[in-house]
Parts: sequence; structure tokens; C-alpha cells
Amino acid sequence: MTQRAAILPTSYSVILAVSSTHLINDLIQFLLPALYPLLKSEYALSYFQLGLLTLAQQITACILQPILGLYGDLRPKPYSLAVSLAIVAIGVVMLATAGSFEGLLLASAVLGLGSALFHPEASRVCRMASGGRLGFAQSSFQVGGNTGTALGPLAAALIVLPLGQFSTIWFGLLAVCGIMILLWVARWFTQHQRMMQATGTPVVGPAIPRKRLIIAFAVLGALLLSKFVYIETFKAYYVFFLIEKFGLDIPHAQGLLFVFLAAVAFGTFFGGPVGDRIGRKKVIWGSILGALPFAAVLPHTPLWIAVCLSVIVGLVLSSAFSAIVVYAQELLPQKVGMVAGFVFGFAFGIGALGAAALGALADHIGMQQVFGYLAMLLCLGFLTIFLPDIE
Repeated sequence: MTQRAAILPTSYSVILAVSSTHLINDLIQFLLPALYPLLKSEYALSYFQLGLLTLAQQITACILQPILGLYGDLRPKPYSLAVSLAIVAIGVVMLATAGSFEGLLLASAVLGLGSALFHPEASRVCRMASGGRLGFAQSSFQVGGNTGTALGPLAAALIVLPLGQFSTIWFGLLAVCGIMILLWVARWFTQHQRMMQATGTPVVGPAIPRKRLIIAFAVLGALLLSKFVYIETFKAYYVFFLIEKFGLDIPHAQGLLFVFLAAVAFGTFFGGPVGDRIGRKKVIWGSILGALPFAAVLPHTPLWIAVCLSVIVGLVLSSAFSAIVVYAQELLPQKVGMVAGFVFGFAFGIGALGAAALGALADHIGMQQVFGYLAMLLCLGFLTIFLPDIE
């Protein structure tokens, strides 16, 4: 059995504040892939080079997030979240002023560094503010990020693509607003820690043998691979797929990407509360395998059917992430920051590696063929059978 610390009331204002700053962070993070059509033509980049930009942005998060999360578990720093958005602000200025592929690569890495610091700390704060509603808090946090990501193509179509690369510098003002919000959250964080030290009890994880824990995290890694390689490939290349297959112009294709990402945002929110009610393992089962048949058919249909299927896939597939995060944290509740860092870091890193590899493959066989093979990744959802029942 899992022994839980004393639970304080749910702090909806803190969850909303962290979710809002997650929106800001992920909106800014998505400015890079939103710029890909412009950068591809302006700097004569290949699909592989675009994949390397994604890799530089995400691999930083992959490596650093578990380390920073563990450090936060051992030595909580209330103001780390505000520092993370300050780094993001620096990264967006570098992105706006970069004049070469190397400059874009460096800006991508700085953006990834800010994100690496933000996610494990923000996930920890939402868990602290949850009042025991872990799935709800994690979903609320995630929906902020997915909403920011969904707004990225609209920001690109309405602002960045018409005005050019330098226009991304104005999004630094959003980061400044986020810093102000997170300074308030830091004060709440400090007060909450004092209250927990006065009323809390030690948290002990479920009695699962070490070997089974290793297997469980390996399975979670495979599930994250299937989900995030699929979604990162959509984020980076769906516009090119629509242009190549249906002959759409860039603004129209960006609008349809927004439709997919909006579906991802909605699906993310519902996954957490449903997991609180019926169990997170059931949500993981239904999410990844439930999206498989629709994803398999999508690349072979007319445009309007493909758009409808992309909405279904986005809704169903995205519901798993909050369930995976909370499930993993329940396996090791003493190290929630490290676990969140592992989940976010691995998800971002493997998604970026997959996007880079599939971008290189698309240079040789075409984007339509790549999208035709993409759904095979979701077959990894069958590995859910090896997850232990802890709820």
C-alpha cells in the first residue's frame, strides 16, 4: 500500500497559474517548428536539418530534466520556475536574431534548457496543489502546455510567417508576464512547504520489487516513444504532408495543424480526471490502442476525412500522457520531480530523435510514405499488459 502525506485543500489558483505559464512556455517552444516552412526556404534547409533543430531543442530537455527534477526533490528551489522562463525569454530573442543554421541550432538548445528546468518543477507544484486530485491537477497542467502548442500554428500563420523571423522577439514579452506569475507561485510554494513540514507524514511507495519497477519504467518508456514520436512527427511535418499530398498553401495547412493540436489539448484534459475515476492503467490501454485504427487509415483518405481522423487521433492519443505521468509518480512518490523529469525528458528526447530520423527518411522516400508507416508505432500500446496494478 502507498502511505500518503497529509493532504491540503486543492489550490485551483496555483494550478491555473502554473497551467497558464505552461501555455506561455509551450507556445514559445512551438515557435521554432512553426517557423520551419519559412526557415526551410530562407536557409535552404533539408528535412534532416529541420529534424536536427527539433533534436537540439528537445535533447537538452531529455538529458537535463531528470537531473534537474532529482535536484529539486533533494533541494526544492521555489524560484526555479521563474528562472526557467527567464531562460526561455533569452532563447526566443536568440531565435529572432539568428542569421545562420548554427545560430538557429544554439537558440534551439537554449529554448530546450528553459523547458528542461520548467517542466519537472511545474509538475511538482501542480501535484502539491492538487489536494489529492492528482489526475485533475496533472491534466490541467498539461492542457495549458498543449493549448500553447496548439496556438503556435495560429501565431505562425497570423504573425510570424507574414512578419518574418524577427517578429518572434515580441513573444519574449509573454515570457516576462509568465515570470511575474511564477514569482507569486514561488511565494505560495514556500508557504506550502512550511505547512507540509508541520502537518505531513512521510510518503512510502507501493511494495513493488525492484525488477518489476525496472520493467514498469521500460514499458512506460516504450509507450512514451509510441505517443511522442507520432505527435512530434505531426507537429514538425504535418504541414509538409498536407502540402505534398493535397497541394494546400502554408496558411491553410497551418490552420489544419492547429485543428489537430487543439484536439490534443482537449484530449489531454479529460485523460487525468477519467484516470482518477477508473484508474490510470485503463486510460493508458484505451488511449494508445484506441488511436491505432484511426491513425492507420488517416494517410490514405481524402482531405476532409483525414482532418476528421486527425481530430479523433489527437483526442484519444493525448489522453494517455497525464495518466502516464501520475502513474509513474505513484510508483516512486518520494521522487516526483525526478520521475516527472524522466517522463517529460524521455518523451521530448525520443520524440525529437524520432522526428529527426523520420525527417531524414522523408528526404529519400517522401513525406506521404513516412506518414503511411507512422501508425505502426502505436502497436507498442500492447505492452501496457506488463504494467503492475497499483491502484
